[in-house]
Amino acid sequence: MLNKEIEVMFNKVEENQLKEKPDQDKLGFGVHFTDHMFVMHWNRELGWHKAEICPYQNFSLDPAAMVFHYGQEIFEGLKAYRAENDQILLFRPQDNLERMNQSALRMCMPRLPVEGVLKAMKALVYLDRAWVPDNAGATLYIRPTMIATEPALGLRPSEEYIFFIIMSPVGAYYAEGFNPVKIYVEDSYVRAVPGGVGEAKTGGNYAASVKALTEAQEKGYTQVLWLDAVERKYIEEVGTSNIFLVIGDEIITPPLKGTILPGITRDSVLKLAQDHGYKTIERAVTIDEVVQASETGDLKEIFSTGTAAVISPVGELSYQDKVIRINNGKSGELSTFFFNELQALQRGEREDNHNWLVRVG
Repeated sequence: MLNKEIEVMFNKVEENQLKEKPDQDKLGFGVHFTDHMFVMHWNRELGWHKAEICPYQNFSLDPAAMVFHYGQEIFEGLKAYRAENDQILLFRPQDNLERMNQSALRMCMPRLPVEGVLKAMKALVYLDRAWVPDNAGATLYIRPTMIATEPALGLRPSEEYIFFIIMSPVGAYYAEGFNPVKIYVEDSYVRAVPGGVGEAKTGGNYAASVKALTEAQEKGYTQVLWLDAVERKYIEEVGTSNIFLVIGDEIITPPLKGTILPGITRDSVLKLAQDHGYKTIERAVTIDEVVQASETGDLKEIFSTGTAAVISPVGELSYQDKVIRINNGKSGELSTFFFNELQALQRGEREDNHNWLVRVG
């Protein structure tokens, strides 16, 4: 089933109905959407079926659709990049789809035929290739999503699902761009607990974080840094990305133990760091260790990693009554290096030693 070929029907938008492209200097993030989408259905009898690339459009769902009542929903995020000679590149799309299958297992949802979905994704991107920006820093964001659609009340796995892919031309995720952001260390609310769904990319994780994020933003901070749910002292992840700390000569990131998302960009940074001879370690880090490292001068940099922002330097942490300034509030040497390396690699300007790039068309 997971290697199943998908027969995709095409229903293209009429030429005179194509949308006007947005100004590439004013894209924002997740505001504009392309002309087409991919949709595929699943039920227990037929498995995955009725796959179609069609005009971007609304869904019609029964009010009893189980996604509304029990939250069976998962999604992914990846990007398409415009390289030289107008070649379109995807960065590690198989890894995103494999991670989506892991989320599906955790949420009792059907797994995707990865190669078939990747083939459909490439066809969708190629069809809407005019939407891939060519401005520096701008990309086409791709959002695969699966929702439970069976109209039924009663807690159990749905027996019907829709999988779809929508796409959006985007600029920088944070208004600050690559400039350092201010992060609030959250020690009251928690994001995920051991044995929970923290490692799954499911909407409930994000919904549960909105209150803490809103309160942090009201205090002038861009994002929240979560601590562990048990002892409230171990650093876990930022609201939409993984976290890295440079303490002494080590690049440190929290280990994957089921409560944080196994980020594709996180993994890419670890591999690139090893390629260039940097010392990396995955280990538990307490917020008190960060405070102490700041006081002794051993804390050199903090940056977060994720598909949306790629690399985001952290210039300030707020924890209880302490304000920790990192690298004098400036982007650090390593965060700048990884940002430039990833950007160049994703646009085909560096040799792809890890076979991460997939060409479209």
